[in-house]
Amino acid sequence: MALKYKRIVLKLSGESLMGDQPYGISPVMLQYYARQIKGAVDLGVQVAIVIGGGNIYRGLQAAESGIERVQGDYMGMMATVINGMALQSALEKIDVFTRLVTAIEMREIAEPYIRRKAHSHLNKGRVVIFSAGTGSPYFTTDSAAALRANEIGADVLLKGTRVDGIYTSDPEKDPNAKKYDHVSFQKVLDLGLNVMDTTAFTMCQENDLPIVVFDINNENNLLGILNGEHIGTVVEKV
Repeated sequence: MALKYKRIVLKLSGESLMGDQPYGISPVMLQYYARQIKGAVDLGVQVAIVIGGGNIYRGLQAAESGIERVQGDYMGMMATVINGMALQSALEKIDVFTRLVTAIEMREIAEPYIRRKAHSHLNKGRVVIFSAGTGSPYFTTDSAAALRANEIGADVLLKGTRVDGIYTSDPEKDPNAKKYDHVSFQKVLDLGLNVMDTTAFTMCQENDLPIVVFDINNENNLLGILNGEHIGTVVEKV
């Protein structure tokens, strides 16, 4: 079966690493995501990852620490580096070659982001984990995922969530919510559907980069999408 996508950026939330814990990193979830990613690599897909830091930083926010916004954003970037290091370790334990890349220089633990170098790693079959967001405050990891996906020429941005796609309203609150299989960028904007933050979404729209929103907690979904199965919701120009 021919692969539908050959180069992907997979966006994961930091919260997804918590599992049943109130914060931090669950070893069970870490191993689960590592297996998913290995499966994609074994298919011959070039995989880049962007992971959030909410499992670490939001715990500080909840404590109402009074930290100033810009400083807090940099702390959030550091949290994504910690998650990236954990995911790198989990992948390397199952023999997946990886490179941890950071938008903020930390020579002892990660490579600085250089676009051509990221291309080279992907072409050699290494998983590239992009950390520290865009390196600037006021940008989310959704924006970082959209930016990196466009920079490296990814075929698609895959957003792994806990729901199986995009709905007319929140399916966890509204039992009458209806799921979209396909939806245009413009319709998402017109209806105010919650896909990702506006900066990230607009960047994908302007560069005609499709987004697939899917349930990452079903272990068959990622490989199914790569093999061309219709899973989740596809956002693209129509």
